[in-house]
Amino acid sequence: MNVEITKEFIEILSERIKEQNAKVVKEMLEGLHPADIAELFDELSTKDQAFVIDLLENETSADILLELEEDDRKKILHTFSAKEIANEVINEMDTDDAVDIINELSDRKKVEVIAQIEDKEQAKEIVELLRYDEDTAGGLMGKELIKVNKDWSVITAVKQMRKQAEDLEEVFSIYVVDDDDILLGTLSLKKFLTTSANTKVEDVYNSKIQYVNIDTPDMEVAKVIEKYDLYEVPVIDELKRLVGVITVDDVLDVIREEAEENYQLAAGITQNVDSDDGILKLTKARLPWLMIGMLGGLGAASIMSGFESALEKYTILLMFVPLIQSTAGNVGIQSSAIVVQGLANGSIKGGILKRLGKEFLLGLLNGLGIALVVLLITHFVFGTTYYVSMTICIALVAVIINAAIIGTFIPIFLNGRGVDPAVSTGPFITTSNDIIGVFIYFMIAKAILGF
Repeated sequence: MNVEITKEFIEILSERIKEQNAKVVKEMLEGLHPADIAELFDELSTKDQAFVIDLLENETSADILLELEEDDRKKILHTFSAKEIANEVINEMDTDDAVDIINELSDRKKVEVIAQIEDKEQAKEIVELLRYDEDTAGGLMGKELIKVNKDWSVITAVKQMRKQAEDLEEVFSIYVVDDDDILLGTLSLKKFLTTSANTKVEDVYNSKIQYVNIDTPDMEVAKVIEKYDLYEVPVIDELKRLVGVITVDDVLDVIREEAEENYQLAAGITQNVDSDDGILKLTKARLPWLMIGMLGGLGAASIMSGFESALEKYTILLMFVPLIQSTAGNVGIQSSAIVVQGLANGSIKGGILKRLGKEFLLGLLNGLGIALVVLLITHFVFGTTYYVSMTICIALVAVIINAAIIGTFIPIFLNGRGVDPAVSTGPFITTSNDIIGVFIYFMIAKAILGF
């Protein structure tokens, strides 16, 4: 049954929840996907959210929790006992999702929840996964997979696969290992079905396989899955033993989180924050870069004060300072954004000099195009003299080239020293271009106009 989520539906649902009318609430939510129910939680209080989670089937409730934002999920889990989290939430999840949930709990509650998990094999796997850094393949992987021994016959492999598949929601790949669990390859389902029952697995498996190491960074894992169009990728340890598998949905979460973080860094926000975070946290995240921007403005003002006497004669130059600053800032951010994107996806090839040379030519062509328009406007609209118009245009070309080079060099420089280059695409680029752009502008004016 398809349910249309309207404003009226949400209002009625909220009323029934407040009335604690479990039967009606359950009927209203019955046809909804967990992701849709999670969206409805934005309209509910934490108490009402907990009521819905407790009301629905454990499997559905677990899926809803996975769809929620981390802060919202923490608030709901805070209302649950360790036993409820273990039996009603963790028990319904794959190990990788279970680890993500447990990592969001306090150290004390982590221990309590793990102690309450009835399936000791699952508890053991969760404890093992908790050892790995969240930003590595080990922190992303799950333990749910299908594997067969190379020495098994096809008929034996079928029997073992049936047992292993009982606890899995989906099966994407069949992995082949030896007696020491060393990953050898994958088994094609088509070849498996068209091979005689007594044939050994080692005679039909495919040894060409993409895999990642347990300490591979999460973004590198994402690149492997994207490059080879994989639904999942196996994870091996130092001895090349198969220890887990990472599915594409886990990688999509990584890419989304990385994109959000880079977007905030590019905007000059130094911490991972949400719009509904507290004022103090938001202030701490924004203030450092705003201070840098302020210093850049003061730097530009200081440079202009050094040309105070000249500006008394050529006050028209002041009118075009915003043009110089905004153009330099835009060009710098454009160049930096392209370089940061290239560094992130590994598409940047060649040395830094080649990249800078290319940006120099781009800056020159863009600068000449903009300068031509500015020349016509300043001379015929603002009525400036030929020398003043030429001063503004030559300075504009120089500033654009400089901004393009700065916007290219800084991300590559930071990346080479292990610093996230995304921090360079916002206020840092804009501020540096403001100061240097104003300096270039007035130095060229001094050279041409002779003040």
